[in-house]
Amino acid sequence: MIVRELSVPGSFEFTPRQFPDSRGSFAEWYRFEPVEEAVGHALDLRQANISRSAKGVLRGIHYVDLPGQGKYVTCASGAVLDFVIDIRVGSPTFGQWDSVLLDDKDRRAIYIAEGLGHAYVSLEEDSIVTYLCSNTYNAETEGAIYPLDPSIGLVMPESIGEPLLSDKDVVAPRLDDLVAAGSLPTWDEARQFFRGGRQEAGQ
Repeated sequence: MIVRELSVPGSFEFTPRQFPDSRGSFAEWYRFEPVEEAVGHALDLRQANISRSAKGVLRGIHYVDLPGQGKYVTCASGAVLDFVIDIRVGSPTFGQWDSVLLDDKDRRAIYIAEGLGHAYVSLEEDSIVTYLCSNTYNAETEGAIYPLDPSIGLVMPESIGEPLLSDKDVVAPRLDDLVAAGSLPTWDEARQFFRGGRQEAGQ
C-alpha cells in the first residue's frame, strides 16, 4: 500500500495494490499496519457507514466536536472528489484544504483525523462511499460549515454543474461565524489525535 501525507496535517491518502485477473480484481482497501504507522495510532473502529449519491451531490463540510471522529473513507463504486479541510483554530494550515479523487479504479482511501472538516462531491451517478469511523454518530456533537463558503474556496469540478446540497448544509454557518462563536476545535486540542500525539499527551 502506498501512503501519501496530504497538505493538511492529520490527513493521508492510501493507494492499495490491486491484483487483476480474468475474473476481475482484488485489493485490500484497509490494512491496520500502514494506517497505524502513518497516523501514529490504531484506528479504533466503532462504526461503519455507507452512502449513495447522485452525480453533483455535495456532502459536507461536516465535523465532530472533540474527541471527534476519525474517518477512513473510500469509494466502492463510482467516483467522488473528497475534501479534507483544516478547521482547527490556531493550526498553521487553518482554513486550507486538500482533495483526493476516490473511485472504483485506483481504489484509493483517505484518512481524516479527529478535528478536521470533511466533504465530498459525487462525480458519477450512484457513487457509493464507505466510511470506517473511530467513534459512533452523535447528533449533539456534529457540526456543519457552509460548503461553498468563499473564505474556504473549495473548487468543484466543472463537470458536475451546480452542486446539490442538503437543506441542512445550505443553511450551515460560515467558517468565520463559527470561529467568532468559539465552536471549532483548536489546533492544540486536536494534536493529540494524530502523528503520535496520543503518546505525547501521555494517553
